[in-house]
Amino acid sequence: MKGLVLKSTGSIFLVRTVNGNTIQCNIRGKLRLAGSKSTNPVVVGDWVEVETDGSKGNITLIKDRKNYIVRRSVNLSRQSHVIAANLDQTCLIVTLIHPKISTEFIDRYLCTAEAYLIPAVVVFNKTDIYNAELQTLLEDLVKTYQKIGYKCLPVSAKNKQGIEDLRKLLHKKVSLISGNSGVGKSTLINCLEPDFNLRVAEISGYHLKGKHTTTFSEMFELHDGGFIIDTPGIKGFGLINIQNKELFHYFPEMFKLTQKCQYYNCTHTHEPGCAVKSAVDSGEVAESRYKSYINILSDENEKYRT
Repeated sequence: MKGLVLKSTGSIFLVRTVNGNTIQCNIRGKLRLAGSKSTNPVVVGDWVEVETDGSKGNITLIKDRKNYIVRRSVNLSRQSHVIAANLDQTCLIVTLIHPKISTEFIDRYLCTAEAYLIPAVVVFNKTDIYNAELQTLLEDLVKTYQKIGYKCLPVSAKNKQGIEDLRKLLHKKVSLISGNSGVGKSTLINCLEPDFNLRVAEISGYHLKGKHTTTFSEMFELHDGGFIIDTPGIKGFGLINIQNKELFHYFPEMFKLTQKCQYYNCTHTHEPGCAVKSAVDSGEVAESRYKSYINILSDENEKYRT
């Protein structure tokens, strides 16, 4: 019987079958073996085949995925971790303070979304606590990413700024909600759907970093149509299965300039006549984005690279 994976604890999966029943499932051993290169062969958003026995079942087959978001596993250096599958879009929740976001983290995430053909939205949360300096920074970042073509949405779960715009964005779509711990993913979801009553926690006062409140990935159905996938907070985003020679393909503003480079195999690092470097100098390409590109290239010998 066909079913949709709604929740994953790593070993136990909640699956809603096509007849409307929700059952607890395990994975058959051969599926675990087949997914040995990944920490999680079955993920939230997967369509699967299950064999049921009353209120429990076994997942026997994983249907082909139309897409997925994947990062390098932080625990096993040679393994990947798939976050969710079969998405219409992904919403990266970020904050400029409490916790402070790294633009390289944003760029790593967007790069992966580009590689797997998933539309991405950058949601800037906690705007109610931004001072004048942070408001200026917010405007600059929104300008940078909108110029590339990414939709940006400033929101505040506290004063409800942008919540209705976010609701419209999620309407009748399967959306992954992702970001660092403490950026307010669960709080935003509670604003949209108070009945979900997801657990939230205060930011650590000592480290000013988020506390994990979402333990497992879980899919929720919105009352007016669509699904959202709430995920545990992530500290870093390591790229995987993206080679250095193709990395610039996933920086859209750089990729469109490459045909103007003097050399067809330009790496956009040291070559003369590089259109990308010229665009950085002129301000056409944001310096922060180019720095992210260079930093990712230099990661070849550390845990973020293949």
